[in-house]
Amino acid sequence: MSVRITIDGKEYKAGDGATLVDVAADNGVYIPTLCYKRGKPCLGTCRTCSVRVNGNVMAACTVPVADGMEVEVNEPEVANMRKMLVELLFSEGNHNCPSCEKSGRCELQAVGYELEMMVSRFPYRFPVRPREHAAKHIWLERDRCIFCQRCVQFIRDRETGQKIFSIDHRGSHASIEIDVKLADRMPPEQVREAARLCPVGCILEKGVGYDQPIGKRKFEIKSIRERALERERQ
Repeated sequence: MSVRITIDGKEYKAGDGATLVDVAADNGVYIPTLCYKRGKPCLGTCRTCSVRVNGNVMAACTVPVADGMEVEVNEPEVANMRKMLVELLFSEGNHNCPSCEKSGRCELQAVGYELEMMVSRFPYRFPVRPREHAAKHIWLERDRCIFCQRCVQFIRDRETGQKIFSIDHRGSHASIEIDVKLADRMPPEQVREAARLCPVGCILEKGVGYDQPIGKRKFEIKSIRERALERERQ
């Protein structure tokens, strides 16, 4: 069954119950995301996909479309809200892009470019969170974590289903943690999956580092907007 929804004054058809952020991308409307991955369960943690739905601000990754729904994506107030959320993420961590192994492949960096962010309007906190290097194949740069929880929910031990990553404490004391025993059982392809799944340079595969040469990096070849609208499923 199909429904009709309106996005920024234009009408579109969509499958009843489809996720709003996917419907927008299918129709060439870019909505930034940092925790959402198409085809995986919604987390709704980063809120950078916030839009106005029937007058109320909601995270587009959490909203199933319904007939007659009216959506505002590029309305100035809500667009500024998304930009503000991204600026907060930059101010709450240490994101020195030129020296980061994920530069050019970092989704936070790419979304910042797309939203035309130059500098955060909020004071930088410069947190000091100790690195974690006890696991054989994974290095955690905790200062870069944006607590999207992709790794927590989507990377699990293949034998037991247990979570390998977790978030400890709350607020300014929050920290990404790793179960070293389970992490050391991860096969190489799962280690790479975890590193790719992380939207920033927090989860790194040891011994790899700068494996993508400058000029051939993911978002320098094609922007995150183009990739989102092409529904890349990496």
